Amino acid sequence: MGASAKGGKKARLLLLGVPVLLLCGAVGLWFSGLMPGLPGGMQPDQPRAVSAEPRQPPPRVPTLVQMPEITANLNASGRRATFIKMRSQIEVLGQDDAAALTSALPRLVDLFTVYLREMRPEELRGSAGTHRLREELIARANIAAHPARVTDVLFQEILMQ
Repeated sequence: MGASAKGGKKARLLLLGVPVLLLCGAVGLWFSGLMPGLPGGMQPDQPRAVSAEPRQPPPRVPTLVQMPEITANLNASGRRATFIKMRSQIEVLGQDDAAALTSALPRLVDLFTVYLREMRPEELRGSAGTHRLREELIARANIAAHPARVTDVLFQEILMQ
C-alpha cells in the first residue's frame, strides 16, 4: 500500500505542477510584452507613448574658418635660414564658435607664428611631424578662442624652404 500511495502523490504533483509552471511562464511573457497576441500585451502597431522630455537640439554642423597665410622662419642651426609657409582652415562646431574664432584671429595668428618659429625643420618632416604640428595647433587654437571649441586644423599648404 505504501508504494501505490507514493506513486499517487508523484502523479498528483506532476499533474498540478506542470500546468502551474506553464501558467507562470505565460503570465511572465504576457507582462514582458513578448506575447503580443494576448489581450493586454504590447501590439506592434500600437503607437508608443510620447515622452514629456524636451527634444534634443539638432547636432551642430562643422564650420570652417579660413586662416590667413602664415610665413615664419624656423629655428634652424647654421647660417642658412629656413622658412615655412602655411595655409590652413580651422574647423569648429557651429556659427557661434566660428564668430568667436574670427574675433580671436589676431591672437591665433600670433600663437601659431610663435610656435612655428620655435620648431626645427627636422620636427616637421614626415607625416608624424605634420600630425604633431596639427595637435599642437589645435591645442593653441582652443586656448586662443576659449568659448569656441576647435575640433580640427586642416592644412591646405605647408611649404618649407
